[in-house]
Amino acid sequence: MSENKFETGSGSVFAVVLAGGHGERFWPLSRRSKPKHHLALFSNRTLLSATVDRLAGFIPPERTLILTSVDQASAVRALLPEIPAENVIVEPQRRDTAAAMALAAGIAARHDPGATVVVLPADHHIPDTTGFQRTIRSAVHAAQNGNAIVTVAITPDWPCPGFGYLELGEVSDLGGARVREIRKFHEKPTQEKAAEYLERGNFHWNAGMFVWTVDALRESLRAHAPELSCFCSGLIEAGDVEAFLEEGFGRVPKLSFDYAVMEKLVGALAVEAEFGWDDLGGWVAAGKYYPKDERDNAGNIRLQTIDSSGNIVFSSDKNQIVALVGVENLVVVNTGDALLVCAKDQAERIKELVGALPKELL
Repeated sequence: MSENKFETGSGSVFAVVLAGGHGERFWPLSRRSKPKHHLALFSNRTLLSATVDRLAGFIPPERTLILTSVDQASAVRALLPEIPAENVIVEPQRRDTAAAMALAAGIAARHDPGATVVVLPADHHIPDTTGFQRTIRSAVHAAQNGNAIVTVAITPDWPCPGFGYLELGEVSDLGGARVREIRKFHEKPTQEKAAEYLERGNFHWNAGMFVWTVDALRESLRAHAPELSCFCSGLIEAGDVEAFLEEGFGRVPKLSFDYAVMEKLVGALAVEAEFGWDDLGGWVAAGKYYPKDERDNAGNIRLQTIDSSGNIVFSSDKNQIVALVGVENLVVVNTGDALLVCAKDQAERIKELVGALPKELL
């Protein structure tokens, strides 16, 4: 990694895309060298490419930074030729999202100490670009006018136990943006507790998107995560960014940003999303977006079925036809070198399967 070269004026808006994760729930399509955000699940664009596409006309490529891991850096640069190669920031070790935030703040501040930063996971499915940009623009206004860390709250449409929740206060206006104070962060609940949250109405899903000014983020780190604050300050002042990261990144705490900062923070704000959203936890989630027949069989290719229902089929060979006879609620995935067949209600166990596979299929 080399130091970024672009110049910006004071108060610029940067995007930081977090692209370092390793998803296992999409095996056999996902592999260690090709995690979830490298997959083209719904079109010829990968989830990472689609994340960058959603910024078009809002935040230019020269102000878009991609945070990724050593083993993914080359693939990320190949996937995103529109992003300057030096904007692909390589994390020498895996240190979780709190360290990623400190790194993002340090890199952005080196180019514009007054920058506002939009932090986005690389692996979400958001079909509505217009609604997405409208929401993020509101979050930027709120962050700049309130000197606060702002997150995006997703209105839940079912009592999902797999997401963290935001307990929100009343709606107020800040710089033209409708925002709600975050009363409390809640960890992933039981199914019963999730149903209670849905009924209460002021609980939203935590999507892991954040918007903050460099000043607000550094102030929060100083108050709640002093080791990360020191790392951020050192990065801003470092003469050689690459050498500083190689020496110091592996020593920062391995903590989530929610745990290290957000759960302790007073005055954090949320903007309610004006777009549909899915974090695509696995094949069952992806199946919701494939064409379906009259018996709820979903697939990215042509299906021929007899007495079959509720199945999800994916094939890397778009010319293939998959025939299903007398089967229900299966996940079938063909990648040429591997074939997965599992019950939909057992899909979470794909992670167990991956741990037992030969190296050539990882």
